[in-house]
Amino acid sequence: MAKLLHILIILCLISPSIIHAHAEPNNPSVKVAFIKDGFLWIKENKRIEKLTDKKASYSNSPQWSLDGKMLLYQKEVTENINENKETQNELWVYDINTKKHTKIFYDGYNPKWSPNENIVAFQSGPVLNISDLNSFYNIALGVSDYEWQPDGKGFIASSSASLRPDGWTNPILYTISIEKGYQNIEILTENVKRFFEIPKEVGTGEIKIPSITASSITFSPNEKWISFIVSPTASWAMDSEMLCVISVDGKEFTVIDEVALGFTPKWAYNHDFLGYIAGGGRIVFGFKNKNLKVTEPPAYYTFDLTPKNYAEMDFTWVDDTSLIVSRVTESEWSNDAKERPKPSLYFLTLTGEKQMKITTPPKDQGDSNPIFLPSINKLTWLRKNDIVSAKGDLWIADPNGRNAELWIPDVLDYSFYPVK
Repeated sequence: MAKLLHILIILCLISPSIIHAHAEPNNPSVKVAFIKDGFLWIKENKRIEKLTDKKASYSNSPQWSLDGKMLLYQKEVTENINENKETQNELWVYDINTKKHTKIFYDGYNPKWSPNENIVAFQSGPVLNISDLNSFYNIALGVSDYEWQPDGKGFIASSSASLRPDGWTNPILYTISIEKGYQNIEILTENVKRFFEIPKEVGTGEIKIPSITASSITFSPNEKWISFIVSPTASWAMDSEMLCVISVDGKEFTVIDEVALGFTPKWAYNHDFLGYIAGGGRIVFGFKNKNLKVTEPPAYYTFDLTPKNYAEMDFTWVDDTSLIVSRVTESEWSNDAKERPKPSLYFLTLTGEKQMKITTPPKDQGDSNPIFLPSINKLTWLRKNDIVSAKGDLWIADPNGRNAELWIPDVLDYSFYPVK
C-alpha cells in the first residue's frame, strides 16, 4: 500500500490538472467511425462521409487500424445454405485513401488488428486465423478467445473446459508464436505452448464459480500482467464472473473480484492500475451492487471509489490518477423504461477524496458510455432516454463537462482514432 500511495503522490505532482483544463490541444483532430441508420460513416472535424450505400446490420463497433488508414467492420448477411437461411458475419476492411471495401472473410468473428501492422486476426468457429487482407491463414485450433501479444509476434489464447463423463476439464491459457511467420505454418500445434492451467473453481471469499471459459484478455501498460475474466456456464455467467490477473511469466495468478457480464475492466494508461466495476447480478435484478474499484498487482491494495447508495454503470480513465464514471442512485429494476434511473457523469480522483458531478442531463435522459480522448483532451459520452438502450446521441465536452455539445445524433456503435 505504501508503494502505491507513493506512486500516486508523484503522479499527482507531475500530472496536469485535467479537470480544470480549457486550452485547445495543438492538434484538435480526431476521427469517428460510427454506425447510424444502417450505414457506416466517418466524421472528422466538421466533415462527415457515408462509407456504405446499402443498408445493413453491423456487428459491434468498427475498428481503426494502427495507422488510421483502414477500418475493419463486421456485416451480417443472410445466405441460403443447404436450403436453409443462415446468418453469416462477413468481415470487411475499408481503405480510407482508395475508398475501397474488401471482404476478408465470409463468416468470422472477434476480429482484431495487429498492434504493429495492417493484418487482422479473427476466429472462425474454434480456429484462429490471420488475414493479410488478401488471403487468410490458419494459426491455431481449439481457441475460445485470444489477444495479440503487445509486440505483434504472437497471441495469448484460451481454450474452454470440456464436459466429460467424470466432470469438466480445466480451461487453459496458451501462448502462440508467429515469430517465424504466419503464412507457412504447416503444423498448427508446433508454435503453441501451454501457459497456465486455470483451476477448476475460482472465487473470492464465499463466492465460487466453476471455471469454464476465459475471455477479455488484456495486457497491462507495462506488459507485466495479464487480466482476463473466468466465466461459468452460460446462464450462470450472466450473473457472476471472476476477474483474474496473471503475471506474464505465468508464475503468479490471482482472483481479483466478482464482476457481472458486460462490465469491462480497463487498465490505466501508463501504470499497472486495473479499474473494474465489482459486483455480481445482472441489471434486471436491480441497479445496485456495482462498485468501481482500482487495484495494482502485485500488492493488490484496492481502492473502492463508489459512495454508499450509488451504483456505477461504466467508467473511463482520464489519467493515471483520475477517472470519470457513469453513476446512478441505487434502485430496483423497472419494466417501464421511464422509471429506470438516468445516470450522470462524475469526475473522481483515484484516492476518492475528490468526486464531482460534471453532467446534468435532462430529466428524461441519462449520460452513459464515457470515453476520454487524451489526444484532444475531450470527454465523450452517449446521452439516451433508456439506460439499457444501445443507441443514443454522441456528446463531446471538456473534461469537466463544460462546453458540452451534441456531436453526432442517434448513433449505434462507434470508435475513435486516435484513442490515446
